[in-house]
Amino acid sequence: MKGSSWKKMLMPSVGMVITIIAIVTSMIISKIAMSKGLSSFIIVVYSNAVATLILFPPSIFIFITRSRSRPLTFSVIWRILVLALNGCFGQICDYVGISYSSPTLATAMLNLIPGFTFILAITFRMEVINWKSWSSYAKAFGTFVSIGGAFVLTFYKGPPIINQHLTSTFSTQQKWILGGVILACESMSTSLWYIIQASILKIYQEEMVIVCLYCFFVTIISTLISLVVETNTNAWMIYLDIRLIVILYSGIIGIAFRSCMTTWCLKKTDPLFVSMFKPFAIVFALLIGTFCFRDAFYLGSLVGSLTTVIGFYAVMWGKTQEKYYEGNNLETLAENNVPLLQNEA
Repeated sequence: MKGSSWKKMLMPSVGMVITIIAIVTSMIISKIAMSKGLSSFIIVVYSNAVATLILFPPSIFIFITRSRSRPLTFSVIWRILVLALNGCFGQICDYVGISYSSPTLATAMLNLIPGFTFILAITFRMEVINWKSWSSYAKAFGTFVSIGGAFVLTFYKGPPIINQHLTSTFSTQQKWILGGVILACESMSTSLWYIIQASILKIYQEEMVIVCLYCFFVTIISTLISLVVETNTNAWMIYLDIRLIVILYSGIIGIAFRSCMTTWCLKKTDPLFVSMFKPFAIVFALLIGTFCFRDAFYLGSLVGSLTTVIGFYAVMWGKTQEKYYEGNNLETLAENNVPLLQNEA
């Protein structure tokens, strides 16, 4: 039974690792584009528009073929609208925060998501804490250890292990603290996104239709906001350079693929499981920064990364133990419900 528990979690785990890579790469190239003059608000508008266009054909097909068995009700639509309002706020905070700081800080702040999600999941009774169970201790321990690893990564550098003797491409910004506060708001928004999305999946399970409508609503909401914020018409112009590449990549990979994969993983698991992969984002960001942008690699980065991994595996162990005991309980219940005549036979 334990083996089957790991197998059930394998594909969602692989999916979330790929999703984290998509998040990190989107952050890095968006920082490059914003340094070239692309507005963070415009990225949100155009990338969600691209994602909507990409997801529209398969979503229409799914909606037509399965509308009778799984109708799209008003209750589902207004929940998706609430999801879009929260998601639009989070995406804007993400890009604005990165523009004020760096992708490394942005990925470090993602480590707040497991803690926020854990608290929200308990609040909305999506997670149950049983202090008589080791699995609950493991989940709580792993969550806060991962957050601790994030703080080590962010606030402790230590001596350099790998020193490239070059300045970082993404230098420290004057508004670094403001960027950190905005990114913390984005982390809270992402945690709430998981909770809302999980509640939608309980009543409507066509994840691609949900994400398509979500991207469509975000496009409309972000357009209205951007029309107020970006009064300069030149900011809306897109040229055949890195800015166009960023919009296409962010729309296809950063929004459409990431949202669909995250929603599918939420459908297969739960918000806490999905959020626990966020700490790996900073590990990927540090690797890319070290080997691609030739940033120095510090002792604090190593210690923080190892701490994050320990916390991740603690939560994974706790979740696996829960699945194992749930499976055993179901088997016991099934055996107890065998008809009396069958037992006599």
